[in-house]
Amino acid sequence: MQLLIYLIAYPILLLISVLPFRLLYILSDIVYFFVYYIFGYRKKVVRKNLTLALPHLSEKEQLDIEKKSYKHLCDMFLEMIKTMGISNEEINKRFVFKNLEVYNSLEKEGKSIALMCSHYASYEWVVSMNSKIAYEGYAIYKPIQNKYFDILVRKIRSKFKAHLIPIDKSISLIENNFDKNIKSLYGFASDQSPIVRKNSYWANFMNIEVPVYVGAEMLSKKFDMNVIFLKVKKIKRGFYEAEFEVMSKNAKEVPNFEITDLFLRKVEKQIIEAPEYYFWTHNRWKHKDKNPKFF
Repeated sequence: MQLLIYLIAYPILLLISVLPFRLLYILSDIVYFFVYYIFGYRKKVVRKNLTLALPHLSEKEQLDIEKKSYKHLCDMFLEMIKTMGISNEEINKRFVFKNLEVYNSLEKEGKSIALMCSHYASYEWVVSMNSKIAYEGYAIYKPIQNKYFDILVRKIRSKFKAHLIPIDKSISLIENNFDKNIKSLYGFASDQSPIVRKNSYWANFMNIEVPVYVGAEMLSKKFDMNVIFLKVKKIKRGFYEAEFEVMSKNAKEVPNFEITDLFLRKVEKQIIEAPEYYFWTHNRWKHKDKNPKFF
C-alpha cells in the first residue's frame, strides 16, 4: 500500500516541483481554501494553541493570525515540494543567510557545531546552508512512516549536501564522528513536544509550563560543540532571511538547561514578532498539565 500511494503521488509532486513560483502560489491559494475552509485541518488545535500562547490578543486578532498561519503553512508545504526541482541559484536568491561569516568563524575554531532552530518561517529551506559550508551537515529528524516518501525526502536534501539522521541514530553518529575527530554541523529543531518521562525537563514556553527537548544542549556539552541559533525571518512570499546568533562557545561550562532556556526565549521572540509564521498545527502544549512535580 505504501508503494502504491507513493507511485500515485510522485508524478503529482514532480509536476508541482517544476511549476513557476507564480503558479505555485496560485496553487497554494487553492490548497489553502480546501485545507482551511473545507477540511478545517487541525483547526481546533490551532485555536487552542493561539488562545494559550497569545491570550492577550482579541478573538479577532487570533483569527487573523490563524488564517495567515494556514496560508503560510500551505506555501511552505508547496515550497518543500518545489525543492525537488529548484536550482541552487534560485534557492540562494530566496533563502539568504545574512551573516554567514559568523558561522564560518566557528568552523575555524575547530569544534563541531550544534545549530538550534525552530519550526518557524521556512525551516525546510535551511538545508540550503549545507552547500555553503565546509563541514558535513546533519539534520536530526523523525522519519516519515511511508518509507518511500522518506527515501525521497532524504534524496531531495542530499542535493544540498544535507544528511538526514533519524533521532534514534543521532547519538551513535555524533559519538562516532567525535571519536574519529570528524568536525560536523548538527541541526536540531528543538521547539516541539517530547514524550513525557520521569526525568523530563520542564520549562516556560510562551508562559506555559511544558516538557522540552534538551538533546541539543546535552550533546553539545558531552561532545564539546559550539552552539548557534538560526533566526529565520519571512521577508515576503517565497523570500526569507536567516541570521546566526552564537549561543555558547563553551557549553560544558554553562549551567544545565541554560542553553535550552535561552533557545526558548529566542523562539518566543520570533513568535511575538510575527506569530503567523509559527507551526501552530502541532499540539505543542498538550502536556501542559502533566508536570509530575505538581502531583
